[in-house]
Amino acid sequence: MTDAVRPLNDAAERRRSALAELADRAATGDTEATGQLLKALAPSMIRSAQQLLGASHADLDDVVQQSLIGLVQALPSFRGECTVHHFASRIVARTAVATRRRGHVRLDRQDDSVDVDSLERLPDSNTDRVDAERRRDLVRNLMATLPAEQAETLALRIVLGFSLEEVATSTGVPLNTVRSRVRLAKTALKKRIEADPRLLEALEVES
Repeated sequence: MTDAVRPLNDAAERRRSALAELADRAATGDTEATGQLLKALAPSMIRSAQQLLGASHADLDDVVQQSLIGLVQALPSFRGECTVHHFASRIVARTAVATRRRGHVRLDRQDDSVDVDSLERLPDSNTDRVDAERRRDLVRNLMATLPAEQAETLALRIVLGFSLEEVATSTGVPLNTVRSRVRLAKTALKKRIEADPRLLEALEVES
């Protein structure tokens, strides 16, 4: 390890330790610690909610608020198996997925398939950026059709970029179970979007 890398790692470890200490104190009802913890975690939780729902989603603010409340309520169950940030991100993912499922409207009521033709009608300008966002939004919507455990796993793995090991520690399930859930989820989604190979790129992660 180089001298340049070591201070960065040390600083990150100190931040993780400080958050873990705040989480322990907040779990006992320490209101000051709770406030400091929420202030520290809120920015990353907002970013996670935006990634999971889209920055313009009508329920974004509600999901953030529900996630912050859910975090405080869940702190007594936190045992430090994962980082506090990962613990918070999982709560955001679960809340966002539940919101997607409640508000889900089938993209094609006629044959239960995905209307991928709409991707071909995008404006010519900024095509790559717009197309990428549409594909991400389609994946977000499709996750609402999956069983809750598969949807949460896929949200953490694909949308938030957790490693398989991080998903396992954050959700408290064996690594092989995570692999199985990712595989089942990807298979289900691929069947729904196999008509457009470009959309498959959004699901190409190591399993």
